[in-house]
Amino acid sequence: MRKAAKQIAVCAFALLLLCAACRLLPFSRFSIYIRTDQTEQIRITVEKPDVLRAGEAEIFPGFVRIPVYAQGPGTSALSFSTGNNDNELVFFHMMRVDSLGTVYDMNTGNFTGDTAVLIAVTLFWLLVSAIMLWHFFRAKGPAFYDYGTIYYAGFFLFALASGLTMFRATASHLIHPETYSMYAAYSSISEAGTRYMMMTAPAMILFAIAVAVSNIALLRHGHRPRPQNALGLLISLLLLTGEAVGIYLWCRDFMGSEWQGRIDNTIRNTFCTAFIYCQCMLTGAVICGITAARRIPAPDKDFILILGCWFRQDGSLPPLLKGRADKALEFWNTQKEETGKEAFFIPSGGQGQDEPMPEAEAIRRYLLSRDIDERLILPETSSVNTLQNMIHSREIIGKTGREGKTLFATSSYHVFRSGLLARQAGLSAEGIGSRTKWWFWPNAFLRETAGLLQKRWKQELCLLVLMTVFFGALSMLL
Repeated sequence: MRKAAKQIAVCAFALLLLCAACRLLPFSRFSIYIRTDQTEQIRITVEKPDVLRAGEAEIFPGFVRIPVYAQGPGTSALSFSTGNNDNELVFFHMMRVDSLGTVYDMNTGNFTGDTAVLIAVTLFWLLVSAIMLWHFFRAKGPAFYDYGTIYYAGFFLFALASGLTMFRATASHLIHPETYSMYAAYSSISEAGTRYMMMTAPAMILFAIAVAVSNIALLRHGHRPRPQNALGLLISLLLLTGEAVGIYLWCRDFMGSEWQGRIDNTIRNTFCTAFIYCQCMLTGAVICGITAARRIPAPDKDFILILGCWFRQDGSLPPLLKGRADKALEFWNTQKEETGKEAFFIPSGGQGQDEPMPEAEAIRRYLLSRDIDERLILPETSSVNTLQNMIHSREIIGKTGREGKTLFATSSYHVFRSGLLARQAGLSAEGIGSRTKWWFWPNAFLRETAGLLQKRWKQELCLLVLMTVFFGALSMLL
């Protein structure tokens, strides 16, 4: 994350320099666009010639362009009239020139070099999305299991959507400067979060429904009805409520004064920005979870860790645990066929209160039944959760006196989270996942998002505040 943050900071600094250059360099010029089809007897008057000088009007279909040149700092009015006294059209533009020679049109928000600035900001957002995507694909092996990877995936989509929003605003201002002013471009930028939320609303509503169905299925398949096991239902309700509020704020007809309209826009854009921040985290968790489950590590492992879970009273493995063991055996056999290398198995899991033996022992017996040499099985029988699985397995690996590459086998929905815990335990490992029922997945994604917010809540809160303040201030000012 630090490397990506530094790269984005460098891009932001370059953006500031480029924006300054666009307003100061000699090639930058300023023009006023007047929409009119009446182009006879054009008269242009400048209130203060020592502040502004107007060039000769250029006539185009449907509008007139007037080049304006800064003469000195100050404020001046420019009037444009056309036609005779009986049918005269008059337009006024209030202009301001700063000490650096930048011309501002207070009617439209246009300024010297505005198109170049829009192009630069568009390129910045597209470059940010490319940086995020590059770091996401570059995270391979054990390095993939990091909360930063969730950021790369989630904010790639947000930066791409922002870049496309900027591209639309830039193209509109470039192609139709007479109708699409900078105030219109500012409005598009401030509403980027709202537009992103509306664009992704169908997918989020479907996901919220899937989370609710998933949680109900989990409860029906034996999970006790405790508050933590009903988290999916609560999150589903919050997602649906958030989408409903966003759609209402977007679609409702607002009647009020200019300042009331600004307040209304600020409330809508601030709410949508905060919502899509959490949505980015959730999207990143979904992408990382699916990617981690589908990855196939290289067949060069020295240790294969099998994460335990509940098993039957007679010691036999239920489908969930058997799937993990079979996935580990499949990898072990493939690696031996391709490289001749025999990895050590580390079945991991302690004994629960309702279990007749440690989970690791049940897995060990299953491996023996599949003709695995007992000398290749190193059981870990004291852990009570995934983090301890990783910590105690790392200790077993250390006792062997061998330093090698480690693989862990678990259920597909659990691969990414297990990789995060392996890094936390100081164990460098990659994961493979066995196929599981679909209703495990949505709640697993919620756990990843909750874990991200829990581990990095200070960073998350800071970033959330910065985003909402920026878009809120932009909405309020414009």
